[in-house]
Amino acid sequence: MEGIINQVIFINHNETKLINVAAYARVSVDKETMHHSLMAQIDYYKQLIEDNPKWKLVDIYVDEGITGTTESRDSFQRMIDDAMSGNIDLIITKSITRFARNTVTLLETVRKLKENNIDVYFEEQNIHTISKDGELLLTILASYAQEESRSVSENMKWRVKKNFEEGLSWGTHLYSYKYKNNQYEVIPEEAKVVKKIFDLYLEGNGVQAICKILESDGIKTRNNIFFSKSTIRGMLSNEYYTGDKILQKTYCKDFISKRTLINNGELTKYYVEDSHEGIISKKILIKFKKCLNLKKKASIGKLQNL
Repeated sequence: MEGIINQVIFINHNETKLINVAAYARVSVDKETMHHSLMAQIDYYKQLIEDNPKWKLVDIYVDEGITGTTESRDSFQRMIDDAMSGNIDLIITKSITRFARNTVTLLETVRKLKENNIDVYFEEQNIHTISKDGELLLTILASYAQEESRSVSENMKWRVKKNFEEGLSWGTHLYSYKYKNNQYEVIPEEAKVVKKIFDLYLEGNGVQAICKILESDGIKTRNNIFFSKSTIRGMLSNEYYTGDKILQKTYCKDFISKRTLINNGELTKYYVEDSHEGIISKKILIKFKKCLNLKKKASIGKLQNL
């Protein structure tokens, strides 16, 4: 009679389950120097986690060129989703302001993670959110972080306002121009496209027809996409192409939402005449604005000979 052979499995009760650790890094301005800073953060966290024998690296989540007050941080949201799916036990980040500057968002996120036994460690503040005093300290420190964000926002508004009062632009991206030394300089090849658009309009073509003509000619924007109707309409009504400019057409609603609104007289606008080299005649622009009933309704301050 044959004997029955069973496999004996030895269980090591001293074996400790590794902690799944992720790191979150962010820089708020999309510039080359900030990019280097971000890469340094990534290298640091990778080494930190891999050097700990009790930790297992899940991922290093990074957002670049995004402010801490916005909710549209793709990597941040992906990290939270991964954590809620059970893939992360501990999240490490440099500071509260790297994680979020909005107190409400910060506490809601931390509490949601804490309810699922997921810890967040803020290095600068030396806080583990899952600890006994973690949430109390977070509430206090997050309030300071939000005030810091408010202060930065107010300082930014002051600088923008001073620029406008001196006739200097804040947003510098404009098709057919490059911005250099506080001045717009014409880009000849793109200026030809602008002139073509206005010429097509004067020939009686509507916005949709102009789009189709440009597309058939293979003419695209700087982003290598075809011109849309809204883009063409905006160009045809943009005083920048005449050599003038209106400053503070939009404004930021508040420092938390960062929502941009059209300035319909809530703040002073500044009209700067002959601030740079024009591409088309002012008469053409006036004609188009009359057609679209886009006469300026808000009272605006006027700066001349800046």
